[in-house]
Amino acid sequence: MVDGLVALPLDARTKEHLEWLGDEIVEAGGEAMVWTARLGSVRQERDLATRMAAAVAAEYQAVIDGATEAAIASAPVRRRTLARLRRELRRIGQRDYFPPREREAARAAVDALASAVEVVV
Repeated sequence: MVDGLVALPLDARTKEHLEWLGDEIVEAGGEAMVWTARLGSVRQERDLATRMAAAVAAEYQAVIDGATEAAIASAPVRRRTLARLRRELRRIGQRDYFPPREREAARAAVDALASAVEVVV
């Protein structure tokens, strides 16, 4: 057993993923348990959600910055950056439980970069 804690909102997607992971661990000969917990107060829940959203917002901002920088780069750099930023958006989206306003801005920035790549091609 290893010490550690991961906090995730309890929704159907998260629960299903954790159950699948637990099943895979058991099939591999290990032991797995999924525990659910509740924070002690509404304020603690709100604070945790705010921190999670802020962390994801910073990642979305990095995507926006990357798309902005790539817009003035050469065509090959724009194409590579577009592919990387699309992967990054998918990765961030898997942990985006409390979507910040930066999410839509990041998607718009990547879409604008995609349009710039398509014009050159």
